[in-house]
Amino acid sequence: MKKIEAVIKPFKLEEVKEALIEAGIEGMTISEVKGYGRQQGHSELYRGAEYVVDFIPKVKLEIYVSSQEYADITVNTIKEAAKTGKIGDGKIFVSDVNHVVRIRTDETDADAL
Repeated sequence: MKKIEAVIKPFKLEEVKEALIEAGIEGMTISEVKGYGRQQGHSELYRGAEYVVDFIPKVKLEIYVSSQEYADITVNTIKEAAKTGKIGDGKIFVSDVNHVVRIRTDETDADAL
């Protein structure tokens, strides 16, 4: 089992979600997050005053899949749908999941996904 975490630009969320559904990937958790990488934030003007935006708004997706095959499909789908070609497109992380339990039914591992 694999956990895929992707941090993407907020305006790409709907496009990524639709692409994942089309690819047969069901279920995800979404969080609104802030952060920075190579972008390092930027300066903006508000009512004549300049201020620095240190953390950029992003969206974090968490998706759990049963196999490496589904992980590859998920990563490729997110990569294609979220890409703008500009700095700040985001990152995708893949990690192993050792155990899953569905609370309602007591199903475990791949059956719980």
